[in-house]
Amino acid sequence: MGDWKRYYTEHLTTAAEAVARIQSGDRVAVGHACGEPSFLVDALVANAAAYENVEIVHMVAMGKADYCRPEYARHFRHNALFAGGSTREAINSGRADFTPCFFSEAPALFSSTLPLDVALVMVAPPNEHGMCSLGVSVDYTYEAVKQAKLVIAQVNREMPFTLGGSLIPVGDVDCFVPYDAPVIQLPPPQIGPVERAIGENIASLVRDGDTLQLGIGAIPDAVLSFLKGKHDLGIHSEMFSDGVVELVEAGVITNARKTLHPGKSVATFLMGTRRLYNYVDHNPDVFMAPVDYVNDPRIIAQNDNLVSINSCVQVDLMGQVNSESIGPRQISGVGGQVDFVRGAAMSRGGRSIIAMPSTVKGKTSKIVPLLDSGSAVTTSRCDVDYVVTEYGVAHLKGASLRHRAAALISIAHPDFRAELQEYARSRFDCNN
Repeated sequence: MGDWKRYYTEHLTTAAEAVARIQSGDRVAVGHACGEPSFLVDALVANAAAYENVEIVHMVAMGKADYCRPEYARHFRHNALFAGGSTREAINSGRADFTPCFFSEAPALFSSTLPLDVALVMVAPPNEHGMCSLGVSVDYTYEAVKQAKLVIAQVNREMPFTLGGSLIPVGDVDCFVPYDAPVIQLPPPQIGPVERAIGENIASLVRDGDTLQLGIGAIPDAVLSFLKGKHDLGIHSEMFSDGVVELVEAGVITNARKTLHPGKSVATFLMGTRRLYNYVDHNPDVFMAPVDYVNDPRIIAQNDNLVSINSCVQVDLMGQVNSESIGPRQISGVGGQVDFVRGAAMSRGGRSIIAMPSTVKGKTSKIVPLLDSGSAVTTSRCDVDYVVTEYGVAHLKGASLRHRAAALISIAHPDFRAELQEYARSRFDCNN
């Protein structure tokens, strides 16, 4: 015990001193989403004049992402594995790069095509055994710590100490920067009548004892609100938020019937409010692990009756799903959608659900004859299973193109059905 304490003390430093060790041309991975070490990122940007062409790699940025601003173009270049609100403009204007990848495969990039020089992460203070927890962001952050030549950690007493595969020994870190600040929070979304209708339709596909993977936003939260009559649900999800805590406390989520990690909610990262962070802190019923485990379709499939619930931008009448772009403009990424769609397909009794409002603010249909020109196909027509809108459920797995078109038209907004039917008649000889 004494040895780790000595090591920890000897490697304490300031943020300015730590980021001064970063060199021009380095590739820097930043901790993910609400686990972003904002204090370290601010110090990095403040030291911009010392760098040229520092590459910053991460998925969702929940912070300011000032390194994407035009005035820093000579100093930093962002390489996004997922586009977010603070990084989209830089990606789509060409100041930043976008690298498509399945979330489950992101850690492997750090030892292959994207070898790391530096990792900036946030951890909870070490426990009595000299182990730090990566808290709300284990995902690719764990592998970044293992692969980077220089690891700089913001030590934050506000970070929950999560358990499972989230622990790293202090010896894996080169610089400890103590700085306490609230962990980034994601406020609960506004749930309107459309989201409630979608949630109710999805809930009709969920059975007692199912294990759920939930995405983020109003639709997953709406689903949870309609599950209060279910029993013994489980969680194996890339992430979860406050709504899961409510169902645990109501006795709906027990994880009792899970065939993998029974009794435990499994996730790779967390986004929510302080209520969620307090719930997961030192909670042995929550198992956090790296994303190359949690999102591995072969691991997902070991959960019987795995129900995957994700959202999308558009679905065409063949069942092709675009979940990440508006035409050629990147707005998000693949994330874990395909990991879980395929894992659910391999799960005994598994189902995957793609859910969306039928329109974009009542103006344009999200069910379209063909995906917009330049759009990415995120989930292929061979992978898609159920599609859900506020108007119902379309089961596409194993259906012909003609029957897919008819099923999708039946759950499209009524204002657009005639137009879709006209296309379907000419393309698929579909008269329904």
